[in-house]
Amino acid sequence: MGLKLFGYPGIKKTVSLLNWSLMRSTNILGTTYRFTNPYSIPTDRPLIIVTNHQSMYDIPPIIWYMRKHHPKFVSKKELGKGIPSVSFNLRHGGSVLIDRKDAKASLMEIGKLGAYIEKYKRTAVIFPEGTGSRDGHPKPFKPMGLKMLMKKAPSALIVPISINNSWKLVQFGKFPMGLGAKVSFDVHEPFENDGDFDGLLARAEAAVVSE
Repeated sequence: MGLKLFGYPGIKKTVSLLNWSLMRSTNILGTTYRFTNPYSIPTDRPLIIVTNHQSMYDIPPIIWYMRKHHPKFVSKKELGKGIPSVSFNLRHGGSVLIDRKDAKASLMEIGKLGAYIEKYKRTAVIFPEGTGSRDGHPKPFKPMGLKMLMKKAPSALIVPISINNSWKLVQFGKFPMGLGAKVSFDVHEPFENDGDFDGLLARAEAAVVSE
């Protein structure tokens, strides 16, 4: 409805409020959220957020706390249907859906996202591990998607974020959900894209796993 009536600003505001509501609903289970960002991150240039991945509950706090930066996600295509509101936003809100079985097509879609954020000064969020960690320990980063984003959005500022404890919400599967998880997000010092993609990848991974 927000998209049809008010265009992009409508869906953007609606998505932000929906994700705030998702966070508040998990408070019933004793879940708390801490988002620490000591840096003044500009809103007039593209960003690439690089973060570890622990569960689907990583996403609402990033959307809410980074909402002024217009975060868009690299998501698996299976999330593009069957999840009310979430699937609609992934299809129509600027994110990209990739088929992890088709590496070439996936890279092309990620390249489109890079070009999009470069043009509109928005934010791409990528989880270079590929799949979420079931025990909180980060998996090795897969380089190709992040390298493609950096290539297509050369002016983007790289923003590493460490996520802790969201895996505890799904440690028993989708149901029952875990109780009393203290989920934290720590933003690390952003750095420029200097074109050294291997060096940038190593720096981003080191920052993320440091927390």
